[in-house]
This record gives sequence, C-alpha cells and structure tokens, in this order.
Amino acid sequence: MSKLSKAKDFKKSKSGTYLSIAGTAFGAFGVAKRFKKARAENDTLVLIDAAVSAAAIVTGLAILYRELKRLGDDDVLMG
Repeated sequence: MSKLSKAKDFKKSKSGTYLSIAGTAFGAFGVAKRFKKARAENDTLVLIDAAVSAAAIVTGLAILYRELKRLGDDDVLMG
C-alpha cells in the first residue's frame, strides 16, 4: 500500500477517528461558552441554538464512537 493511499484512508483509521472525536469534543467548549453567555443575557434564541449545537455534538460523538468500535482490529494504517 502506497503512502498516498494510506493518507487517503486516514479518516477510516483508529487514529483518524480519535482525531475526529477530539475535534468534535473541542467544539463542546464553544457551545458551553455560548450557553453561559446566553443564560447571562437571557437570550432564548441563542440558548436554543446552543442546545441544538450540543445535541449535534453528542450525536457526532456517538457516531464516531460507534465507528471506532466497528473498526476493531481492522485498522487500515496498521495493516
């Protein structure tokens, strides 16, 4: 397998999935900040937006976790 082919398959690897999980989890800090600001300003619309964003983050993490479990020992970069 060529190096270029391995690079293309990075997202399908355990390492790529862990990196995606970290990036998604990092987005939670921004959402938490928006929640705090919206509550302080009593801004219902921003609060709803933050809640929807938080739900998207939770869903994204669940999908990535499922993908990680599905990969198991079939890591494309290792093999």
